[in-house]
Amino acid sequence: MSDKGVREAQCGDTTPAAAVPAGVQEEDASARASEEAAQLASSTGMIPELAFDAVMMASSSYDGEKVRGYDFSDDKVDYERLLDMYATTGFQATAFGQAVEELKSMMRWRLSDDPIAENEDGDLRTPEARQNVRTTVFLGYTSCLISAGTRETIKFLVKNRLVSCIVTTAGGIEEDLIKCMADTYLGDFSFKGKDLRAKGLNRIGNLIVPNGNYCKFEDWIMPILDSMLAEQNSAGVVWTPSKIIARLGKEIDNEDSVLYWAAKNEIPIFCPAITDGSIGDMIYFHSFNNPGLVVDLVQDIRRMNNTAVKAKRTGMVILGGGLVKHHICNANLMRNGANHAVFVNTAHEFDGSDSGARPDEAISWGKIRADARPVKICAEASLVFPLLVAKSLAKHREYGFTAQPANMGNA
Repeated sequence: MSDKGVREAQCGDTTPAAAVPAGVQEEDASARASEEAAQLASSTGMIPELAFDAVMMASSSYDGEKVRGYDFSDDKVDYERLLDMYATTGFQATAFGQAVEELKSMMRWRLSDDPIAENEDGDLRTPEARQNVRTTVFLGYTSCLISAGTRETIKFLVKNRLVSCIVTTAGGIEEDLIKCMADTYLGDFSFKGKDLRAKGLNRIGNLIVPNGNYCKFEDWIMPILDSMLAEQNSAGVVWTPSKIIARLGKEIDNEDSVLYWAAKNEIPIFCPAITDGSIGDMIYFHSFNNPGLVVDLVQDIRRMNNTAVKAKRTGMVILGGGLVKHHICNANLMRNGANHAVFVNTAHEFDGSDSGARPDEAISWGKIRADARPVKICAEASLVFPLLVAKSLAKHREYGFTAQPANMGNA
Protein backbone atom coordinates (compact mmCIF):
# COMPACT_ATOMS: atom_id res chain seq x y z
CA MET A 1 0.00 0.00 0.00
CA SER A 2 1.18 3.56 -0.72
CA ASP A 3 2.13 6.10 1.98
CA LYS A 4 -1.09 7.91 1.10
CA GLY A 5 -3.09 4.85 2.03
CA VAL A 6 -1.27 4.60 5.35
CA ARG A 7 -1.94 8.30 6.09
CA GLU A 8 -5.64 7.84 5.29
CA ALA A 9 -5.78 4.88 7.62
CA GLN A 10 -4.07 6.84 10.40
CA CYS A 11 -6.10 10.03 10.10
CA GLY A 12 -9.34 8.13 9.52
CA ASP A 13 -12.74 9.41 8.45
CA THR A 14 -13.59 12.21 10.87
CA THR A 15 -17.20 12.61 9.64
CA PRO A 16 -19.39 12.28 12.77
CA ALA A 17 -21.79 9.34 13.10
CA ALA A 18 -25.25 10.69 13.93
CA ALA A 19 -26.15 8.25 16.69
CA VAL A 20 -22.80 8.19 18.56
CA PRO A 21 -21.87 10.84 21.20
CA ALA A 22 -19.10 13.09 19.93
CA GLY A 23 -16.55 12.24 22.61
CA VAL A 24 -16.98 8.45 22.25
CA GLN A 25 -17.02 8.71 18.47
CA GLU A 26 -13.72 10.63 18.32
CA GLU A 27 -12.03 8.27 20.78
CA ASP A 28 -13.16 5.12 18.92
CA ALA A 29 -12.26 6.54 15.50
CA SER A 30 -8.80 7.55 16.67
CA ALA A 31 -8.15 4.11 18.20
CA ARG A 32 -9.29 2.30 15.05
CA ALA A 33 -7.18 4.56 12.85
CA SER A 34 -4.07 3.98 14.97
CA GLU A 35 -4.58 0.22 14.99
CA GLU A 36 -5.14 0.05 11.22
CA ALA A 37 -2.12 2.26 10.52
CA ALA A 38 0.10 0.16 12.75
CA GLN A 39 -0.98 -3.03 10.98
CA LEU A 40 -0.34 -1.53 7.56
CA ALA A 41 3.05 -0.16 8.52
CA SER A 42 4.06 -3.50 10.00
CA SER A 43 2.94 -5.51 6.99
CA THR A 44 4.61 -3.30 4.39
CA GLY A 45 7.77 -2.53 6.32
CA MET A 46 7.59 1.03 5.02
CA ILE A 47 7.29 3.26 8.13
CA PRO A 48 8.32 2.63 11.76
CA GLU A 49 5.17 2.57 13.87
CA LEU A 50 6.55 4.90 16.59
CA ALA A 51 7.65 7.54 14.11
CA PHE A 52 4.43 7.37 12.12
CA ASP A 53 2.24 7.68 15.24
CA ALA A 54 4.25 10.67 16.46
CA VAL A 55 4.15 12.55 13.15
CA MET A 56 0.61 11.72 12.05
CA MET A 57 -1.10 12.15 15.41
CA ALA A 58 -4.80 12.82 14.95
CA SER A 59 -6.06 16.34 15.79
CA SER A 60 -8.87 17.46 18.04
CA SER A 61 -11.08 20.21 16.70
CA TYR A 62 -10.27 23.83 17.68
CA ASP A 63 -12.73 26.70 17.36
CA GLY A 64 -10.37 29.65 17.84
CA GLU A 65 -10.07 32.80 15.73
CA LYS A 66 -8.45 32.14 12.35
CA VAL A 67 -5.07 33.79 11.73
CA ARG A 68 -5.19 36.36 8.96
CA GLY A 69 -3.27 39.57 8.29
CA TYR A 70 -3.86 42.60 6.13
CA ASP A 71 -3.99 42.09 2.35
CA PHE A 72 -2.03 44.80 0.51
CA SER A 73 -3.49 43.88 -2.90
CA ASP A 74 -5.44 47.11 -3.24
CA ASP A 75 -3.51 50.05 -4.67
CA LYS A 76 -4.60 52.30 -1.79
CA VAL A 77 -3.62 51.20 1.71
CA ASP A 78 -6.49 51.32 4.21
CA TYR A 79 -4.61 52.11 7.42
CA GLU A 80 -7.71 51.78 9.59
CA ARG A 81 -8.27 48.28 8.24
CA LEU A 82 -4.56 47.50 8.55
CA LEU A 83 -4.64 48.18 12.29
CA ASP A 84 -7.93 46.29 12.62
CA MET A 85 -6.24 43.23 11.17
CA TYR A 86 -3.59 43.29 13.88
CA ALA A 87 -6.12 41.50 16.09
CA THR A 88 -5.92 38.32 13.98
CA THR A 89 -2.27 38.62 12.91
CA GLY A 90 -0.84 36.89 15.99
CA PHE A 91 1.99 37.59 18.43
CA GLN A 92 2.24 41.19 19.69
CA ALA A 93 -0.03 42.43 16.90
CA THR A 94 -2.84 40.45 18.51
CA ALA A 95 -1.93 41.89 21.91
CA PHE A 96 -2.27 45.32 20.29
CA GLY A 97 -5.76 44.42 19.07
CA GLN A 98 -6.71 43.17 22.53
CA ALA A 99 -5.43 46.41 24.09
CA VAL A 100 -7.59 48.44 21.71
CA GLU A 101 -10.66 46.50 22.82
CA GLU A 102 -9.69 46.88 26.48
CA LEU A 103 -9.45 50.66 26.12
CA LYS A 104 -12.75 50.81 24.25
CA SER A 105 -14.39 48.81 27.03
CA MET A 106 -12.91 51.27 29.54
CA MET A 107 -14.45 54.17 27.61
CA ARG A 108 -17.85 52.52 27.17
CA TRP A 109 -18.49 51.82 30.85
CA ARG A 110 -20.92 53.92 32.85
CA LEU A 111 -22.06 53.40 36.42
CA SER A 112 -25.57 52.88 35.00
CA ASP A 113 -24.25 49.58 33.56
CA ASP A 114 -24.02 48.18 37.11
CA PRO A 115 -26.84 47.40 39.55
CA ILE A 116 -27.37 49.88 42.37
CA ALA A 117 -25.48 48.75 45.46
CA GLU A 118 -27.29 48.65 48.80
CA ASN A 119 -24.88 51.20 50.27
CA GLU A 120 -24.86 53.46 47.18
CA ASP A 121 -24.76 57.21 47.76
CA GLY A 122 -28.17 58.82 47.52
CA ASP A 123 -27.09 61.17 44.75
CA LEU A 124 -25.98 58.22 42.60
CA ARG A 125 -29.27 56.34 42.51
CA THR A 126 -30.94 58.05 39.57
CA PRO A 127 -30.28 56.84 35.99
CA GLU A 128 -29.15 60.31 34.95
CA ALA A 129 -26.57 60.60 37.71
CA ARG A 130 -25.25 57.07 37.12
CA GLN A 131 -24.90 57.69 33.39
CA ASN A 132 -22.49 60.54 34.15
CA VAL A 133 -20.07 58.44 36.24
CA ARG A 134 -17.23 57.13 34.08
CA THR A 135 -13.96 55.25 34.51
CA THR A 136 -11.17 56.88 36.51
CA VAL A 137 -8.08 56.54 34.31
CA PHE A 138 -4.53 56.37 35.71
CA LEU A 139 -1.84 57.16 33.12
CA GLY A 140 1.79 56.36 33.83
CA TYR A 141 4.82 56.99 31.66
CA THR A 142 8.59 57.15 31.99
CA SER A 143 10.50 60.35 31.29
CA CYS A 144 11.96 59.25 27.94
CA LEU A 145 8.47 59.34 26.42
CA ILE A 146 8.30 63.08 27.12
CA SER A 147 11.77 63.54 25.65
CA ALA A 148 10.49 61.75 22.54
CA GLY A 149 7.65 62.81 20.27
CA THR A 150 5.18 60.74 22.30
CA ARG A 151 4.90 63.92 24.38
CA GLU A 152 2.38 65.19 21.81
CA THR A 153 0.26 62.03 22.17
CA ILE A 154 0.27 62.40 25.96
CA LYS A 155 -0.58 66.10 25.66
CA PHE A 156 -3.62 65.18 23.52
CA LEU A 157 -4.92 62.88 26.27
CA VAL A 158 -4.47 65.50 28.97
CA LYS A 159 -5.83 68.38 26.89
CA ASN A 160 -9.00 66.39 26.14
CA ARG A 161 -9.45 65.15 29.72
CA LEU A 162 -9.03 61.51 28.75
CA VAL A 163 -7.05 60.71 31.91
CA SER A 164 -7.92 61.39 35.54
CA CYS A 165 -4.42 61.53 37.00
CA ILE A 166 -0.82 60.90 35.98
CA VAL A 167 2.25 59.30 37.53
CA THR A 168 5.66 59.99 36.03
CA THR A 169 9.29 60.45 37.01
CA ALA A 170 11.18 63.72 37.49
CA GLY A 171 12.36 63.66 33.88
CA GLY A 172 8.75 63.44 32.78
CA ILE A 173 8.20 66.80 34.49
CA GLU A 174 11.33 68.75 33.62
CA GLU A 175 11.68 67.57 30.00
CA ASP A 176 8.16 68.81 29.28
CA LEU A 177 9.05 72.24 30.69
CA ILE A 178 12.47 72.39 29.05
CA LYS A 179 10.96 71.66 25.64
CA CYS A 180 9.04 74.91 26.02
CA MET A 181 12.37 76.74 26.28
CA ALA A 182 14.65 74.90 23.84
CA ASP A 183 14.58 72.02 21.38
CA THR A 184 15.51 68.35 21.62
CA TYR A 185 17.10 66.88 18.48
CA LEU A 186 17.36 63.54 16.72
CA GLY A 187 20.77 61.88 16.97
CA ASP A 188 21.89 58.26 16.87
CA PHE A 189 22.28 55.45 19.38
CA SER A 190 25.86 54.98 18.19
CA PHE A 191 27.10 58.49 19.06
CA LYS A 192 30.11 58.22 21.40
CA GLY A 193 29.53 59.47 24.93
CA LYS A 194 33.07 60.86 25.27
CA ASP A 195 32.67 62.99 22.15
CA LEU A 196 29.24 64.25 23.17
CA ARG A 197 30.40 65.14 26.68
CA ALA A 198 33.20 67.28 25.29
CA LYS A 199 30.60 69.23 23.31
CA GLY A 200 28.08 69.60 26.16
CA LEU A 201 25.53 67.37 24.41
CA ASN A 202 23.48 64.84 26.37
CA ARG A 203 22.15 61.67 24.73
CA ILE A 204 18.80 60.03 25.52
CA GLY A 205 18.82 56.96 23.28
CA ASN A 206 18.94 58.46 19.80
CA LEU A 207 17.89 61.92 21.01
CA ILE A 208 20.25 64.82 21.75
CA VAL A 209 19.60 67.45 24.44
CA PRO A 210 22.11 70.33 24.56
CA ASN A 211 23.25 70.96 28.11
CA GLY A 212 22.41 74.63 27.65
CA ASN A 213 18.73 73.60 27.81
CA TYR A 214 19.18 72.77 31.48
CA CYS A 215 20.88 76.10 32.11
CA LYS A 216 17.80 77.82 30.72
CA PHE A 217 15.68 75.65 32.98
CA GLU A 218 17.69 76.73 36.01
CA ASP A 219 17.23 80.39 35.14
CA TRP A 220 13.48 79.84 34.84
CA ILE A 221 12.79 77.69 37.91
CA MET A 222 14.96 79.38 40.56
CA PRO A 223 12.68 82.44 41.00
CA ILE A 224 9.69 80.09 41.26
CA LEU A 225 11.39 78.13 44.03
CA ASP A 226 12.10 81.43 45.79
CA SER A 227 8.40 82.33 45.59
CA MET A 228 7.33 78.91 46.85
CA LEU A 229 9.65 79.19 49.84
CA ALA A 230 8.28 82.66 50.61
CA GLU A 231 4.69 81.36 50.46
CA GLN A 232 5.65 78.47 52.72
CA ASN A 233 7.11 80.83 55.31
CA SER A 234 4.52 83.61 55.11
CA ALA A 235 1.28 81.73 54.40
CA GLY A 236 2.03 78.25 55.70
CA VAL A 237 1.70 76.62 52.28
CA VAL A 238 2.61 72.92 52.44
CA TRP A 239 4.20 71.95 49.15
CA THR A 240 3.79 68.44 47.79
CA PRO A 241 5.19 67.12 44.49
CA SER A 242 1.76 67.36 42.84
CA LYS A 243 1.27 70.94 44.07
CA ILE A 244 4.73 71.92 42.81
CA ILE A 245 3.98 70.37 39.42
CA ALA A 246 0.63 72.17 39.18
CA ARG A 247 2.41 75.44 40.01
CA LEU A 248 5.02 74.83 37.32
CA GLY A 249 2.27 74.04 34.81
CA LYS A 250 0.64 77.40 35.51
CA GLU A 251 3.94 79.25 35.38
CA ILE A 252 5.04 77.79 32.03
CA ASP A 253 1.89 79.14 30.30
CA ASN A 254 2.61 77.26 27.08
CA GLU A 255 -0.01 75.21 25.23
CA ASP A 256 2.65 72.79 23.95
CA SER A 257 3.14 71.61 27.53
CA VAL A 258 1.58 68.54 29.15
CA LEU A 259 1.91 70.28 32.54
CA TYR A 260 0.09 73.35 31.23
CA TRP A 261 -2.97 71.32 30.26
CA ALA A 262 -2.85 69.24 33.43
CA ALA A 263 -2.92 72.42 35.53
CA LYS A 264 -5.64 73.98 33.36
CA ASN A 265 -7.85 70.86 33.54
CA GLU A 266 -7.03 70.15 37.21
CA ILE A 267 -5.53 66.75 36.45
CA PRO A 268 -3.07 65.90 39.26
CA ILE A 269 0.39 64.70 38.30
CA PHE A 270 2.11 62.60 40.95
CA CYS A 271 5.89 62.26 41.04
CA PRO A 272 7.10 60.53 44.22
CA ALA A 273 10.72 60.65 42.97
CA ILE A 274 10.63 64.33 42.06
CA THR A 275 14.22 64.91 43.21
CA ASP A 276 15.60 62.23 40.86
CA GLY A 277 16.40 64.49 37.91
CA SER A 278 17.18 68.05 36.92
CA ILE A 279 14.44 69.33 39.26
CA GLY A 280 16.31 67.62 42.08
CA ASP A 281 19.52 69.32 40.94
CA MET A 282 17.76 72.70 41.07
CA ILE A 283 16.28 72.00 44.51
CA TYR A 284 19.74 70.96 45.68
CA PHE A 285 21.34 74.18 44.40
CA HIS A 286 18.46 76.21 45.83
CA SER A 287 19.00 74.68 49.26
CA PHE A 288 22.39 76.47 49.38
CA ASN A 289 21.28 79.78 47.94
CA ASN A 290 17.97 80.06 49.79
CA PRO A 291 17.51 77.11 52.17
CA GLY A 292 14.36 75.95 53.88
CA LEU A 293 11.96 74.63 51.21
CA VAL A 294 10.11 71.51 52.43
CA VAL A 295 8.32 68.99 50.19
CA ASP A 296 5.70 66.74 51.82
CA LEU A 297 5.29 63.27 50.27
CA VAL A 298 2.65 62.08 52.75
CA GLN A 299 -0.13 64.32 51.42
CA ASP A 300 0.49 63.03 47.91
CA ILE A 301 0.26 59.35 48.81
CA ARG A 302 -3.08 60.14 50.47
CA ARG A 303 -4.27 61.98 47.35
CA MET A 304 -3.07 59.21 45.04
CA ASN A 305 -4.55 56.33 47.01
CA ASN A 306 -7.81 58.18 47.69
CA THR A 307 -8.21 58.70 43.95
CA ALA A 308 -8.34 54.91 43.60
CA VAL A 309 -10.38 54.22 46.73
CA LYS A 310 -13.10 56.75 45.84
CA ALA A 311 -13.38 55.62 42.19
CA LYS A 312 -16.34 53.51 41.05
CA ARG A 313 -14.22 51.92 38.32
CA THR A 314 -10.57 52.32 37.37
CA GLY A 315 -8.35 51.76 34.37
CA MET A 316 -4.55 51.76 34.22
CA VAL A 317 -2.59 52.71 31.10
CA ILE A 318 1.10 52.30 31.91
CA LEU A 319 3.95 52.95 29.49
CA GLY A 320 7.24 51.54 30.72
CA GLY A 321 7.98 50.11 34.13
CA GLY A 322 9.74 50.91 37.37
CA LEU A 323 8.30 53.47 39.74
CA VAL A 324 5.40 54.62 37.56
CA LYS A 325 4.08 51.09 37.05
CA HIS A 326 4.31 50.05 40.68
CA HIS A 327 2.95 53.33 42.08
CA ILE A 328 -0.22 53.13 39.99
CA CYS A 329 -0.73 49.41 40.58
CA ASN A 330 -0.20 49.79 44.31
CA ALA A 331 -2.77 52.60 44.53
CA ASN A 332 -5.29 50.30 42.87
CA LEU A 333 -4.53 47.65 45.47
CA MET A 334 -6.34 49.96 47.89
CA ARG A 335 -9.60 49.18 46.07
CA ASN A 336 -8.85 45.48 45.50
CA GLY A 337 -7.65 46.04 41.95
CA ALA A 338 -8.22 47.95 38.75
CA ASN A 339 -11.00 46.93 36.37
CA HIS A 340 -8.97 47.65 33.22
CA ALA A 341 -5.24 47.54 32.54
CA VAL A 342 -3.00 48.02 29.51
CA PHE A 343 0.77 47.73 29.93
CA VAL A 344 3.23 48.64 27.17
CA ASN A 345 6.88 47.83 27.85
CA THR A 346 9.84 45.76 26.69
CA ALA A 347 10.75 44.29 30.10
CA HIS A 348 10.73 40.55 30.79
CA GLU A 349 9.58 38.75 33.90
CA PHE A 350 12.42 36.25 34.30
CA ASP A 351 14.44 38.56 36.58
CA GLY A 352 11.53 38.98 38.98
CA SER A 353 11.23 42.71 38.39
CA ASP A 354 7.91 44.49 38.67
CA SER A 355 8.74 46.25 35.41
CA GLY A 356 8.56 43.00 33.47
CA ALA A 357 5.79 41.33 35.46
CA ARG A 358 2.78 40.26 33.43
CA PRO A 359 -0.67 41.50 34.51
CA ASP A 360 -1.43 38.11 36.05
CA GLU A 361 1.20 38.76 38.71
CA ALA A 362 -0.61 41.99 39.61
CA ILE A 363 -3.83 39.98 39.97
CA SER A 364 -2.10 37.82 42.58
CA TRP A 365 -1.42 40.98 44.63
CA GLY A 366 -4.95 42.34 44.28
CA LYS A 367 -3.76 45.20 42.05
CA ILE A 368 -5.90 44.07 39.10
CA ARG A 369 -9.28 42.46 39.66
CA ALA A 370 -9.62 38.74 39.07
CA ASP A 371 -12.42 39.22 36.52
CA ALA A 372 -10.51 41.87 34.53
CA ARG A 373 -9.12 41.30 31.05
CA PRO A 374 -5.74 43.06 31.23
CA VAL A 375 -3.33 43.21 28.32
CA LYS A 376 0.43 43.59 28.09
CA ILE A 377 1.97 44.61 24.77
CA CYS A 378 5.64 43.64 24.68
CA ALA A 379 6.80 46.53 22.54
CA GLU A 380 8.57 49.88 22.67
CA ALA A 381 6.03 52.54 23.57
CA SER A 382 7.07 55.28 21.14
CA LEU A 383 6.34 52.86 18.30
CA VAL A 384 3.06 51.49 19.63
CA PHE A 385 1.33 54.05 21.84
CA PRO A 386 0.40 56.63 19.16
CA LEU A 387 -1.19 53.82 17.11
CA LEU A 388 -2.99 52.52 20.19
CA VAL A 389 -4.41 55.97 20.91
CA ALA A 390 -5.40 56.36 17.24
CA LYS A 391 -7.52 53.20 17.46
CA SER A 392 -9.09 53.92 20.85
CA LEU A 393 -8.86 57.11 22.89
CA ALA A 394 -8.64 59.36 19.82
CA LYS A 395 -12.20 58.17 19.08
CA HIS A 396 -13.43 59.39 22.48
CA ARG A 397 -16.20 61.50 20.94
CA GLU A 398 -17.81 58.38 19.49
CA TYR A 399 -18.11 57.08 23.05
CA GLY A 400 -19.02 60.40 24.66
CA PHE A 401 -16.03 59.81 26.91
CA THR A 402 -13.97 61.96 29.17
CA ALA A 403 -12.26 60.39 32.17
CA GLN A 404 -13.91 60.69 35.55
CA PRO A 405 -12.26 63.58 37.43
CA ALA A 406 -9.99 62.42 40.25
CA ASN A 407 -11.97 62.20 43.51
CA MET A 408 -9.33 62.51 46.19
CA GLY A 409 -11.68 62.63 49.14
CA ASN A 410 -10.39 64.38 52.25
CA ALA A 411 -6.76 64.45 51.18
